[in-house]
Amino acid sequence: AYKKKILKMLEKILLLDKELLIYLNGLGSETFDGLWLIITKQTNWIPFFIFLLYLVYKKLGVKQSLIVLLFVALLVAATDQITNLFKYEFQRLRPCSDPTIKTIIRVVKSSDTFSFFSGHAANTMAVAIFLYLNLKKKYRYFWLIFLWPLIFAYSRIYLGLHYPTDIICGYLCGWITGYSMFKMFHYFSKRNKKYMV
Repeated sequence: AYKKKILKMLEKILLLDKELLIYLNGLGSETFDGLWLIITKQTNWIPFFIFLLYLVYKKLGVKQSLIVLLFVALLVAATDQITNLFKYEFQRLRPCSDPTIKTIIRVVKSSDTFSFFSGHAANTMAVAIFLYLNLKKKYRYFWLIFLWPLIFAYSRIYLGLHYPTDIICGYLCGWITGYSMFKMFHYFSKRNKKYMV
């Protein structure tokens, strides 16, 4: 009986997930498709990454910036591996590949890889959390960095590549890995003060 209740609840969540995707995806129009295709491509964010690196360098200097960069690289690699583990474990079809809804949603971009959970959401949230925790006391408006994962991840729903739960679970994974890496960085900084100056 308990298992049946959980299964029913999961079915309800997945149904709501599909309905929310259909609604959010349906808000799009051909006029803006090009813009969201630009937003979803990671290489188009390079100027933003350079700007973030400049902000880190401005407050932390060369040595510390290089160490932060190393931790960010480790963070992205770890988050990627976790995302891939989940994707191949759950093997959830992307909305654009799901035969139950692909004909009723706007498929702007296709992909035949798995959907759960979003690597875009996980990586961006992980980096945003890590940098925010390191720089929030140094920049008054640094919380605005969270607009990046929000806009980036929404593009995946807009294009028909991810369900809302893929994004939410990606954010959760990113929050956990980003916070954990911040703690490791904090520990490393305390133990290796001579490298941090």
